[in-house]
Amino acid sequence: MYNEYKNKLTSFHQLHKRMPTYTEMMKIFGFKSKNAVARLVDKFIDNGLVTKDYLGRIIPNESFDSIPLLGLVKAGFPSDVTEELNDTVNLDDYLVTKKDNTFMLEVDGDSMIDAHIADGDMVLVEKTDKAKDGQIVIANVDGEFTMKYFKKSGDKVWLEPANKDFKPIYPTNYLTITAVVKAVIRKY
Repeated sequence: MYNEYKNKLTSFHQLHKRMPTYTEMMKIFGFKSKNAVARLVDKFIDNGLVTKDYLGRIIPNESFDSIPLLGLVKAGFPSDVTEELNDTVNLDDYLVTKKDNTFMLEVDGDSMIDAHIADGDMVLVEKTDKAKDGQIVIANVDGEFTMKYFKKSGDKVWLEPANKDFKPIYPTNYLTITAVVKAVIRKY
């Protein structure tokens, strides 16, 4: 039953981007009193899921949005997999280094398909105005935004697609880097 309450709490947090009030938790959990909510909140605190701020409001702990890391799976020859909880992984901690400069974009088009970035995928990008040769970037080329490989040779810069059906893009007036791609997310 605890996991069901935990799932309802995390779902509320994901949907509203905040923790619910005690009154809202009464509705979410189907409780008739705030005392029942307080006891459940104490369990959440004891288990390290939440804590309270200086005003007594509940706030998520580091483990709140974590996903269990169960072990390894072979990508070579099949082998037995034993499931054991090794740790948890918070995707923000794993993928996001500069939260204030990080955002998501939905991919529109297939010019990066050979880099395994397809139409409809989501890319996690970090704002920056600098890129290294070979990085996948979001760039403004002569007033148009696109995602491609950043290429540099001497003073010459251009954008290289990852699809043989598209041609490289050489700027006529300017090419400015807006962000660097950090991760690709695809739902199946």
